[in-house]
Amino acid sequence: MWSRVLSRVPGAVRGRNGLICATASAALLLPLLVWPSSDDGATDDRRLQGDFATAARDYHVPVSVLMGVSYLQSRWDSHPGVPSTGGGYGPMHLVDAGAVGAAGPSPRPAAQPARGRPEQRATDLRRAARLTGEAADRLRLDASANVRGGAALLAATQKALGKPLSGNPADWWDTVSRFSGSSDKAEAATYAHDVFDVIRKGAHRTTDVGQRVSLTARPEVRWNPAGRSGPQRPEDPECPPELSCSWLSASYGTIDDEGDYGNHDLADRPRDQKIEYIVIHDTEAFLPIMFKTVQDPTEASWHYSISSRDGHVTQHIKTKDEAWHSGNQFVNARSIGIEHEGFLTQPDAWFSEQMYRTSARLVRFLARKYGIPLDRQHIFGHDNVPAPTAGSIPDMHDDPGPFWDWRHYFDLLGAPLKATAGPDSPMVTVLPGYATHKPRFTGCTANKGDPCPPHGSSAVRLYTEPSDDAPLIQDMGRHPDGADSTEDVNDLGSRVSAGQTFAVAGRSGEWTAIWFQGDKAWFKNPKEHPTAVGAAGRMVTPKAGLNEIPVYGRALPDEGSYPEGVTSQPQSPLPYTLRAGQRYVTRSSVLGTWAGKSFGNLPSPVVKGRERYYEIQLGHRLAFVREQDVDLVKAPSAKTPDPATAAGPRD
Repeated sequence: MWSRVLSRVPGAVRGRNGLICATASAALLLPLLVWPSSDDGATDDRRLQGDFATAARDYHVPVSVLMGVSYLQSRWDSHPGVPSTGGGYGPMHLVDAGAVGAAGPSPRPAAQPARGRPEQRATDLRRAARLTGEAADRLRLDASANVRGGAALLAATQKALGKPLSGNPADWWDTVSRFSGSSDKAEAATYAHDVFDVIRKGAHRTTDVGQRVSLTARPEVRWNPAGRSGPQRPEDPECPPELSCSWLSASYGTIDDEGDYGNHDLADRPRDQKIEYIVIHDTEAFLPIMFKTVQDPTEASWHYSISSRDGHVTQHIKTKDEAWHSGNQFVNARSIGIEHEGFLTQPDAWFSEQMYRTSARLVRFLARKYGIPLDRQHIFGHDNVPAPTAGSIPDMHDDPGPFWDWRHYFDLLGAPLKATAGPDSPMVTVLPGYATHKPRFTGCTANKGDPCPPHGSSAVRLYTEPSDDAPLIQDMGRHPDGADSTEDVNDLGSRVSAGQTFAVAGRSGEWTAIWFQGDKAWFKNPKEHPTAVGAAGRMVTPKAGLNEIPVYGRALPDEGSYPEGVTSQPQSPLPYTLRAGQRYVTRSSVLGTWAGKSFGNLPSPVVKGRERYYEIQLGHRLAFVREQDVDLVKAPSAKTPDPATAAGPRD
């Protein structure tokens, strides 16, 4: 998202809907942490698998426990020499207290008592060095040594707890819970539960340095004997019972003598208006700054913050109330906003596995509570929020960016992204293999023209013709001056993202075209390594006889629906049009609404219209078209998807 105190950031603009725009200065608060380029040249892509087996044998730790813990710590990625924001290194995320990231420990809100940590963490890198006889530098840089260090720490913790070095994984529950790094019993128990869930279900993936690792499923393993789950937290704040959440109130008050107020609106959702979206943000700032921002009535707001270091959740606004977080008041009125601590150019340091898992657990809880569909037209990024007007398009935000792993996130949500139709379907879902799909990007450093280090990505780039040499597709809204789309990490004008579904506009060899913001856009989609898979569902197309129809960034009530005394809101079309013959995917329809603004102790009034709109996947962002302007077209699953490719390429 952002965390910009306006008086301190040149060029920032804030409106009542929480739209804040600033220069790239916020992204430069933290020096770039460079991604590792590749492995050391070895061709053995199963070496890490052997390292786990050897370390488990030497230290008498069940290999499933060692691998399960490592998966929760890092998903087996190495990031050689690159610490996370919590100062963790390697596949075991061993923490070097002298190398804690620039953000320092993730703070808790001042109103809450600090949750202490053991003086000697179960994942202490320097202790691992002493136990193994390896140099600390080697544990930071070498994956094999790092795994041995993790095995040594697990064995030492098991012994310290007075437990045998058993071959039964279930006997290691208490030791595993220590590896969470949290002294909160509920959070530690949740971490251990997740590790044992991985052990029971198994896992496989290709790591950031090309190592193929597999953990065989052990469904017979039982864990967490009765009485070990820890205390359940109270109902307030609104969180899943297995998470230990904090509360830090957003500010609500007047900000001037003219009656302007901030930083959110009182509402009575879902009774006065349905909650149907969850917006995923990243902070582009450190969490302490965000906590100060949300307590400032002149700033924007959001419902939840999630720590990178340990996934801790802090709630700021009741879900029944409307936060000013997306830059589009229509979306704000129907959504819950969740901020994730991090910087989109530094995913390895900030987008931790604990943060992904806690976030997914929170989103599942909210989706069940409010009946929100788990798809990419209802669970989306700040970078997918439509601009409310044409003039606001260039100021819309880009987080969580191309390195947020949407595929993994939806796996954690229990709603995996996959093919729902055969390869020749008239609709496709974008689904690259995250770890191996590494499109070119620039703009990750202060020198904006420099290339970013290669990195797995959810983004797929679009061209005007089926050729790598063709120009990138243009976005007249984002570049109203006519400038070309670029490969900059913050330029959304020529790319789509994993899980987004589009109507097919053509096919040519290894290339597929989709309808994108009124144009035909091409992307490479080879059969052996597809970047998109077949999809079934519904599309809209302009009604017969209409050459083109307008597109909107919000669904407002028709003018006659506003009661006396409430000023009607003028509908403002975006600079894109849908032309005859084009099709766009829709997952839902909504009645036009407008949540009025009023400061006080009562919810703001909601105006409900009679006119219905379809929400569509217009481009990288969503949009709305009037029901009266379009016909519905169904894309059936005419051919059963091939089981071998139904889920697309795996990591």
